[in-house]
Amino acid sequence: MAETTADKIIVDGFQHFFETADGPVQATGLIDLKIPTAQFVTLVGPSGCGKTTLLKAIAGFITPTRGQIICDGKVVTAPGRDRGVVFQELAILPWRTVRKNIAHGLEIVGTPKAEKDRIVDRLIALTGLRGFEDRYPHELSGGMRQRVAVARTWAADPDVILMDEPFAAVDAMTRLTLQEELASLTFSTRKTVFFITHSVDEAVFLADRVLVMSRRPGRIKASIEVPRRQNGGRDWESFTSDPEMQAICEQVLRLVRDERIDPASQSSDKPLLKEAS
Repeated sequence: MAETTADKIIVDGFQHFFETADGPVQATGLIDLKIPTAQFVTLVGPSGCGKTTLLKAIAGFITPTRGQIICDGKVVTAPGRDRGVVFQELAILPWRTVRKNIAHGLEIVGTPKAEKDRIVDRLIALTGLRGFEDRYPHELSGGMRQRVAVARTWAADPDVILMDEPFAAVDAMTRLTLQEELASLTFSTRKTVFFITHSVDEAVFLADRVLVMSRRPGRIKASIEVPRRQNGGRDWESFTSDPEMQAICEQVLRLVRDERIDPASQSSDKPLLKEAS
């Protein structure tokens, strides 16, 4: 586990319900969670169990029905610059070059040019974008565009990075490269990361800790520590040949498989519970 000094994020008694025409639907069960500073936490679980709902609550995009989210000792009530978000859907600006996309948030807050250029240059190097600085998004591959989205989020220097399946839409080989780059970037910048994925291998490869959610209404059913690699280094060749890492993958996979929905128990899309009414 990464060295930590305090809890960066506290999820305290979180539950969330969505209103529908048939009444409130429970998206998550009761969730209590602490994420220390500079820890990389991945979250896996069945589709529809509430993973993205939890991420959006941490981001401040939704207000919990019950409980609260605390970041750096303050209750989260809205989005903030201390929390950056990277979604699967690209959010880069098509009319701006790679360099200008990465610099966008820095320009909004009035970062001096010299400092802005230094930050952008460093992130271009760290994310493998050197040589593409003046290209527009339509001139880039899907993997390169996702690198731009990641770099732009890091450029704003949030303390917390929230990532919702950011590599799901890219091809398998590109995804492996992006995962290695993200591991290196996170280690070098000491960010706290909360990362949602459906891939068990990705979850274990990236994480200091893997959380497994139950089926809807989702709860945290398991928290699994992943041994820290020497000097933060992570590469797929050593990962796939490491018996300890493969044993952790198998453990997580068993936990996820246990949560597969029984079709006989899900005969309709009616609300599961109406506790919020």
